[in-house]
Amino acid sequence: MKLQQAQRSQVKLRIGLSGPSGYGKTMSALLLAYGITNNWNKIAVIDTENNSASLYSHLGEFNVLNLEEPYSPERYIKAIQTCEEANMEVIIVDSISHEWSGKGGCLEMHEKLGGRFQDWARITPLHNQFIDSVIQSKCHVIATTRRKVDYSLDRDMNGKTKVMKLGTKEITREGWEYELTVNFEFINDNHLVKASKDRTGLFMDKPEFVINPATGKKLKSWCSEGVSLDKVKKEIAKCHHLNGLKHIYEKYPALAKDPLIMERKSVIENTNAQVIEENKVEQPKTTENGINRK
Repeated sequence: MKLQQAQRSQVKLRIGLSGPSGYGKTMSALLLAYGITNNWNKIAVIDTENNSASLYSHLGEFNVLNLEEPYSPERYIKAIQTCEEANMEVIIVDSISHEWSGKGGCLEMHEKLGGRFQDWARITPLHNQFIDSVIQSKCHVIATTRRKVDYSLDRDMNGKTKVMKLGTKEITREGWEYELTVNFEFINDNHLVKASKDRTGLFMDKPEFVINPATGKKLKSWCSEGVSLDKVKKEIAKCHHLNGLKHIYEKYPALAKDPLIMERKSVIENTNAQVIEENKVEQPKTTENGINRK
């Protein structure tokens, strides 16, 4: 074990947008994505909302992957992989709610198995694989989630049962918000949002606002702070001694699983071995009186 100083390296954003239908999730996601990348061609939308993303084609030439039922976790994962292989910078998943409650989604899969509690042992790993595909993606990911009104049955002072409105709840498995960098919740149909989760500190406890490209630029600036990966690569490339390479390894612990350092270590060791081999010269033998003897 080794205690090391914490540092924020360059990270990929995981952003959530949640709200009822018609509140502007899709358009806000597109504007947010453009602010992050400043290039419409590097944005891909995984559209499960009946081609709704295409309604905003006037904004720019972004890419669309129409995902139809069944909305299984495996198909979502494949869609994300397709966008990654196309070298997209930002992936918008609009929306993830179908993976949970849509046709062929986790709830329906669980029901077909019998709907018993123990049947979740087969469904939960599939859902977790989908979550992991979002968290571990090499792209920035913006995921929209539908919200529905949540109710409870309570008894009043007279013992009568009445329905109580608790607010709205995201249509996905509980705990999704904890995986996000920022989660924006739409509070009305005027597209105003507030941050219900914010690891950046840029939006929490701030007044409601309307998402635009400037929001994306602000987030991109935040996630770019810290150690530049290009800078680290240059440091590694310039290193010609194992001690110096060890220093870089200790300086940037986030590179513990990166092959860059091990590849450079191999190059340095091979170079050193070659130099030693080239410098091997047969030393002249001498007699006791110091005279060279051939």
